[in-house]
Amino acid sequence: MDFVSIRIITDDVARLVAFYERATGLPASWSTEDFAELRTPSATLAIAGTRTVPLFSPGAAHPADNRSVILEFLVDDVDSVYRNLSGFVADFVNEPTTMPWGNRSLLMRDPDGTLVNFFTPVTPAAREKFAR
Repeated sequence: MDFVSIRIITDDVARLVAFYERATGLPASWSTEDFAELRTPSATLAIAGTRTVPLFSPGAAHPADNRSVILEFLVDDVDSVYRNLSGFVADFVNEPTTMPWGNRSLLMRDPDGTLVNFFTPVTPAAREKFAR
């Protein structure tokens, strides 16, 4: 088995895709106006509109309703990401902070309220874990 993607359901696909393109620096690949993907070497972030939900099961997912998942992106320099996104991101939960497990983390919310963490391993153990 291989974990390959996570999908966010939103009322405004274009707005959320634009946010993640700017935040990650990755271009989106659009399949339809209701579905786009941002691909990394290890996983894909899919963003889909509410009109796609009934294709699976009506009412199975609700936009802007997540309070339990944090999307995490491994980056080379979290402080640089913070400087780049200052003035663009409306809701930083914390500025870059070194966590007890050795990652320097930047936590923010996307326009739908989903938590997003950009992090850089900074201790030898954390670097080894992520082979950086």
